[in-house]
Amino acid sequence: MKRKMSARESSDKDIVWQTPANPPEPNDFIFRNGRRYVRPYHFEFIAHVKSRWAGKTIVDLFAEEFKGRPYEYYVSAVESGRIQVDGQMVPISYIVQPSQKISHFVHRHEPPVMSWDVTIVQKEPEVLTVCKPASVPVHPCGQYRKNTVVGILQAEHHFTPLFPVHRLDRLVSGLLILARNANKADQFRQQIEAGKVHKEYIAKVTGVFPEEKVVNANVDYNAREGRSSVEVGSDQSDKPAKGKDACTKFTRICTNGTHSVVLCEPVTGRTHQIRVHLQYTGHPIANDTLYLSEEVVCRSTKGTTADRAAFAVATCNSSAPSFPHDDQVVKDVHYNEDFELDSMCTNCPNLAPKGYDGNEEALWLHCIRYSGPGWSYECPYPDWALLS
Repeated sequence: MKRKMSARESSDKDIVWQTPANPPEPNDFIFRNGRRYVRPYHFEFIAHVKSRWAGKTIVDLFAEEFKGRPYEYYVSAVESGRIQVDGQMVPISYIVQPSQKISHFVHRHEPPVMSWDVTIVQKEPEVLTVCKPASVPVHPCGQYRKNTVVGILQAEHHFTPLFPVHRLDRLVSGLLILARNANKADQFRQQIEAGKVHKEYIAKVTGVFPEEKVVNANVDYNAREGRSSVEVGSDQSDKPAKGKDACTKFTRICTNGTHSVVLCEPVTGRTHQIRVHLQYTGHPIANDTLYLSEEVVCRSTKGTTADRAAFAVATCNSSAPSFPHDDQVVKDVHYNEDFELDSMCTNCPNLAPKGYDGNEEALWLHCIRYSGPGWSYECPYPDWALLS
């Protein structure tokens, strides 16, 4: 389905639109200044009209739900057929109805990730283990499709299909287990759900951490803010604790008086559990800007940040937050010699989409080991774990 266009600036009649069926390829990636970029490509996003969308005009729907592009863009996209309903062009005044299929044909710019390799640790007939670098999401989500662990392994090592057994947050590094068939993935899933899998991480935290500590504190995740908080239930209060029960065991490995390296063994698996439980102990991860302070910053007013990157842009599957104005964004260098420009694209000629300042730092949290009945996989320690 995919081919390279010959013209410097594409016209719709020359475009072959990609879908999720198009596999990532080695020449999809561009490496610049220590980052891995994806060569922008034309892509068809498909969604079906949600109940809250019904009754709106096609232009108002996009302008209200997907604020990453100006209103005028959506007018032009409908008029030119870049936005269609049930495979047909419609007028800008068209009122959408429940369950209709909406296609949005876009020139897709994926966010960059650090250019570190996805290192293969162990290759077996049914299991692949890798050392995931920080900044790279595990699988396609939000703005990321090719710039993912699964996409990179497919493009550079021809591993397909792959079924991630567990997930790591995008800014977390370390061991990632991928099953190579659905049956093996299901075996792992059943063991995890039965509580038979033991997980171990290490973190570099502030201060001198106690030799051992167990935290039992509910974790309440706020999806809008992309941040968790903890609450401990009280026998003297009739008000139930918020969130889900969560337990993490911590053991200090070493300390230099300023920082400590801590072994983290989560018994449960809540969103940001280790990060927020370490904050709760008074020893947050030393470079975790999200949890170094108790203050909750309204990130929707701060622009698109690293932890919320996957929620931005018009992916047609969720409500996207507003993007910061151009003066809030550190502009990406124009690398338009590396890809074809699109006359309607609101991101060209930059490689990265709007809303990324490029100042991400790898979180000092690293998965080192997963073990279960009759099996154990592990990953080398990162350099930051060596305290001096």
